[in-house]
Amino acid sequence: MQRFDTTNFHLLCDKLSRRDKDLKAIIKEHGYPPMWTRPASFQTLVLFILEQQVSLASAYAAFKKLKERVGYITPAKLLALSDEEMRACYFTRQKTGYARGLATALQNRQISLRKLAILEDDEVRTKLIQLKGIGHWTVDVYLMHALQRTDLFPLGDIALVNSLKEVKQLPPLISKDEMLTLAEPWRPYRTIAAMILWHAYIKKRGIRIQQ
Repeated sequence: MQRFDTTNFHLLCDKLSRRDKDLKAIIKEHGYPPMWTRPASFQTLVLFILEQQVSLASAYAAFKKLKERVGYITPAKLLALSDEEMRACYFTRQKTGYARGLATALQNRQISLRKLAILEDDEVRTKLIQLKGIGHWTVDVYLMHALQRTDLFPLGDIALVNSLKEVKQLPPLISKDEMLTLAEPWRPYRTIAAMILWHAYIKKRGIRIQQ
């Protein structure tokens, strides 16, 4: 599998900018995107579960509240919390269930995050998708941001889709298959292309991202 890191990230951005004038224009106007990465940890996966289908600000508020309560988030610490304590950290009943399911799978060694780090992308997806509440978007962003794999393009991400439509001046009802076809020339660095597109979306709207 291919990974990006601080030694090659800007080089990969440059490589894509030579392939695509629109990506080049984003970098020219806004500079390189941040290299958005997070540790390959349970804590990171909990944050990604919180980010499902809500604003980043509300997800981070819940994540911050949980960290204030337990410190560094581990499966054992999360499983020790009652329903009431999880609600006090702004977790819905559904996301409480998802986070507990993940914590239990890690404690029971059904899943090993250390082992996931050395598997191919498709193998990581097969392992994680078995868990309730872990869908393709969550797997995609874990592969991108935690495992730093280079070739993901998560069309379940509304901001990415909207940025692609804006940058490429696409019709509102374009299909996912058509968007994936547009992204084909960016292989095997679609993760980097996605980060450039997110960068354009964030800059255009003046959004602040918590790291």
